[in-house]
Amino acid sequence: MDLDSILLMFGVMGDIKAVCFDLDGTLCVRDQSDEEVYKAVFDRVEAPAFFDLDDVYAVDYSSLPKANSDREQYEHVYRAICRNISADPSYAPTLAEATLEVLDPTAVSFRDGANKVLEYVQETYAVGLITAGSEETQLAKVETLGIQDAFDVTVCCGPGTGIKSKPDPEPFEIALDELGISFERSIYVGNQHDRDVVGPQRAGMQTAWVPEKDVSSNPNPEPTFRLSSMREITDIL
Repeated sequence: MDLDSILLMFGVMGDIKAVCFDLDGTLCVRDQSDEEVYKAVFDRVEAPAFFDLDDVYAVDYSSLPKANSDREQYEHVYRAICRNISADPSYAPTLAEATLEVLDPTAVSFRDGANKVLEYVQETYAVGLITAGSEETQLAKVETLGIQDAFDVTVCCGPGTGIKSKPDPEPFEIALDELGISFERSIYVGNQHDRDVVGPQRAGMQTAWVPEKDVSSNPNPEPTFRLSSMREITDIL
């Protein structure tokens, strides 16, 4: 949906009372590239790089076993990669530990335009943060960005949090229950279709999908709004 079409739908947004955001890839981007991270991981474990980034991206995360911590989640990912490429899974626990050591949750920056959008919505709307990851990791990013006071509710979900991860409706239901605002009067802004469109729409929210890269022109389900930049959020509210 292009911006002109979005503006024609302005009336749909008139009753919005809450704007909730994803964090990673939506409000912030990592300063560490995937290439840097995985090179450092393999250097740390002193192992040959027996898989590449395409193997990481090919993992079906929805099929992974339930994890009780970030470390356990990474181990599940590495075991899945090993299964997919018929590699020895014995490195998986060590790789998981190394990943936690290499990843710096404070090495983040605002996605272009995100800080201005946050300032804008705080003036009029209830604002929520619904993010996948442990509180220790995700709140470190929030504090680095200096936006810890920007949200009326913050929900961390996934491994180790006791809350089901996106796209399950649970984290969205928790956030809106605390805000006291109905799903129909809320919109969720995120960059990943499978988590940030499918999940909130299952819960009954409107969605604004802001992918970081060119992706399928026919996503299923279709988001309420498809935007090319975070700056366009202010045009639909």
